[in-house]
Amino acid sequence: MAIRLRVKEVAKEKGISQGKLSRSADVDIKTMQKIYRHPTSIVTTETLDKLAKVLGVDASELIESVPDEQRIN
Repeated sequence: MAIRLRVKEVAKEKGISQGKLSRSADVDIKTMQKIYRHPTSIVTTETLDKLAKVLGVDASELIESVPDEQRIN
């Protein structure tokens, strides 16, 4: 099993662009681009918490477990 970030999907549901999310959460744009392009990349719990607060969701809603064959790098 792999952990996959759902940041891109949740942001889209909320109508928040990648740039706006990056600025509002005070997360470097390069980090945001990595999260969007490679949803199985490693991020800190601090970054996850910042993104969750801006998106108005619990941090647990930004992650999901997926089988290894569905892993997207």
